[in-house]
Amino acid sequence: MLQLSALNHIAIICSNYQQSKDFYTNILGFKVINELYRDDRDSYKCDLALNDNYLIELFSFPDPPRRLSFPEACGLRHLAFVVDDLPQAISQLELEGITVEAIRKDETTSKNFTFFNDPDGLPIELIEA
Repeated sequence: MLQLSALNHIAIICSNYQQSKDFYTNILGFKVINELYRDDRDSYKCDLALNDNYLIELFSFPDPPRRLSFPEACGLRHLAFVVDDLPQAISQLELEGITVEAIRKDETTSKNFTFFNDPDGLPIELIEA
């Protein structure tokens, strides 16, 4: 069996780099730890950390193809983050003009959770601690 030790990062290709960078940093609270523009690819690469943990590589490419996303489609389903106060987090998102689904309760863990989307429609889940 392969001995994995940790998740290193999640790579996300966005359609509008500045809009997505703003969303992940100013709305979700990620910190830019490295950012560079690659002339040969006409592409930005931005490394983002949450609580000093490197988690997301945000990429831009010229005219990336849209990825079809359906709730039960094969592949990455969503990103999930823990929050201490789910109603407060929802209020903050709604103040930013972000539509958030109604709070649901996980049948297995009994934890409250909800979903919203990043600027490209990638589903993001918030789970109450």
